Amino acid sequence: MIKYIIVDDEPLAHELIEEFCSMLPHMELKKNCYNAMEAMQFLNSSKVDLMFLDLNMPKLKGFDFLKTLSKPPKVIVTTAYKEFALEGYELNVSDYLVKPFSFERFVKAVNKATEDFSTLTHTTDPTEVLTESFRFFVKGDKKYHQVNADDLLYIEAFGNYTKLFLSGEMLISHEKISFYENLLPSTKFLRVHKSFIVPLEKIKLIEGNRIFINEFEIPIGQTYKSVVSRLYNP
Repeated sequence: MIKYIIVDDEPLAHELIEEFCSMLPHMELKKNCYNAMEAMQFLNSSKVDLMFLDLNMPKLKGFDFLKTLSKPPKVIVTTAYKEFALEGYELNVSDYLVKPFSFERFVKAVNKATEDFSTLTHTTDPTEVLTESFRFFVKGDKKYHQVNADDLLYIEAFGNYTKLFLSGEMLISHEKISFYENLLPSTKFLRVHKSFIVPLEKIKLIEGNRIFINEFEIPIGQTYKSVVSRLYNP
């Protein structure tokens, strides 16, 4: 699990970040801090992997607080003030999100901040990691559907939306296909067309410019042919 804290004096900011993180796998909230002093006290006794940090807070500003930490966690800045971005990168923050930010932009920031983390370092039983399913939430029809990635047959772009085809059902997501390309593990899923992503283990056969998964035929895009060919001709 990736353990994180939120440091922001605005309750609505906490709600949004928590909502976004709840839709991602392996994210565990450890503490809601509403000022830098509260966060400092928590970090003195506890360790986390990631911190979402606001800049404009009472008593001690975000970057001033960050400078006090000798071994800070990975930091994603969440602020309404884009003019401080340069200073943030000088302090080695992982990413700088300007409010309001989209879910897709948020996911890119989290992926960037956590790309060096190994799930094995956060679990005591390595076999648990190997058998754990990759799960995420899909927002659609004013509901959040939990999806097990092992159940995905393929993903298809649908304008500014996306269709997720699972065993026995289809969900329409409000996210673009690029969001799922970033979210899903690249070792298990492959984009084979500008409009299609497939799970590698579900491929039954490849013939010409088509991939067969169960009774479905998935086209292979011209620009993706070389990528697909590496599956059978590495």
